[in-house]
Amino acid sequence: MKLRIFLFSALFFFSGMVSPLGSSLIHEASESAVVSETEACAGLYQSMDLEGVVNWKAFRQAVAGYNKIAGRKREVLTLIDFSKPSTEKRLFVFDMKNHELLFASLVSHGRNSGSNWATSFSNENGSYKSSLGFYLTESTYQGKNGYSLILNGLEKGINDHARQRAIVVHGAAYANPSVIKGGGRLGRSLGCPALPQNLARPIIDAIKDGSVMYIYAEKEDYLAKSSILKLSDRL
Repeated sequence: MKLRIFLFSALFFFSGMVSPLGSSLIHEASESAVVSETEACAGLYQSMDLEGVVNWKAFRQAVAGYNKIAGRKREVLTLIDFSKPSTEKRLFVFDMKNHELLFASLVSHGRNSGSNWATSFSNENGSYKSSLGFYLTESTYQGKNGYSLILNGLEKGINDHARQRAIVVHGAAYANPSVIKGGGRLGRSLGCPALPQNLARPIIDAIKDGSVMYIYAEKEDYLAKSSILKLSDRL
């Protein structure tokens, strides 16, 4: 019994001496990892020549999530940046293996998310709003909107109702650039990321079957709830 007490006391004593140093080393290692990840992402951003084209903060978050999603099957990342208006190209497809920007396109948001700017988001059926966060692409099918791509929302309470809401990637006449000339903005969907008709098939083929998609907006409430992004990823 005395031996047990002695061993416990010794363990407590030495752990008290070592833990501040251990904690410091862990903290330094964690900071170093964050710096390393950020530097790697910055290098990728520069190698793809994205300055002035793609929002750095959105790209940083998209890449951070992409690196964490174990279920991805393709080295392709799609970023939809809803901090941009519908009149600007805000869907970007990146080849993460060859460090290339494959597509930059217009894309529609949900009709109840806003007019030219998407400012309100929802995961609920019947909301007709876009949903933020990370998705994995699945298979394609022919539907009422033609060639379409199923999306699987990965974040509970944020976009995990995507399948039951039939939130898919598809082409639409209201997403064609000519629409902007008439109404000053792109047409809107029921929540789907709808593409110009001439780009729908090539983009869908580039991202189908297990690639990552990230829909971004400058919304702190999303970041507070995200199950994928950590504080260090949000810089």
